[in-house]
Amino acid sequence: MNLEITPNVGDWYQNTSGESFEIVAYDSSQGLIEIQYFDGTVEELDTDTWYEQMMVAIEPPEDWSGSLDIEKQDYGVDLEENYHLSIENPLDTFDEQ
Repeated sequence: MNLEITPNVGDWYQNTSGESFEIVAYDSSQGLIEIQYFDGTVEELDTDTWYEQMMVAIEPPEDWSGSLDIEKQDYGVDLEENYHLSIENPLDTFDEQ
């Protein structure tokens, strides 16, 4: 029984099969834990099942798009481009009188 890892909403874990997931809801009064895998699949576990599995706490993924079912080009921004270099400063064209 794995009593060392307490489920916390917002924390990421990895199960023994290598799947990453986040705790999205935890109802301790009913003993239910709702998890969402990186691909967006949602599953509900009871606390007995949670503690029987060997979970490993992990860092959140850098690429947050997995559960959103979108491609990198659909983010709406180019994460590689330096936008701050292309922004015009209105004070550059300010005409002192």
